[in-house]
Amino acid sequence: RAHRVTRLVIVVMGVSGSGKTTVGRALAERIGARFVDADDYHPDANVAKMRSGTPLTDEDRAPWLTTLRTMIDTWLENEDTVVLACSALTERIRTALGVDRETVRMVHLRGTQPVIEARMCDRDHFMPATLLESQFALLEPPEHAIVLDVQEPPETLVTRIVRALENA
Repeated sequence: RAHRVTRLVIVVMGVSGSGKTTVGRALAERIGARFVDADDYHPDANVAKMRSGTPLTDEDRAPWLTTLRTMIDTWLENEDTVVLACSALTERIRTALGVDRETVRMVHLRGTQPVIEARMCDRDHFMPATLLESQFALLEPPEHAIVLDVQEPPETLVTRIVRALENA
């Protein structure tokens, strides 16, 4: 059943391969929201860099984060509800996105490196599994987030997110 949530940006975050896109799409469908994948907004140079196995620097991420922050601000001004799949691995990145507002909620899909690495080997994405170690090294788990285990099925994760949002 679609349960409409209004004027909220839900950032589904975690390392590459944690299920952000799968869970984010299913969540958006469940709550009648739009789904946006932050990866779609990386400049071509960033995608090429990641595809080659080179981690992005803060300088590489800056224009991407500016674009995402503008999008989030616009969605909130327009009272849209959007589920955004975005790695958002560090506090600095989350601050740049403006996630500290009460109209932005964080969902952290957490898992171990071996579990996520196994998943990454089974998919076609520009982010190679070789960069996973650098993502885990960067990861600063958010203080205020709905934290879920990636080993649970996507439908279960979506149900848990919806319940947590209803009880917030």
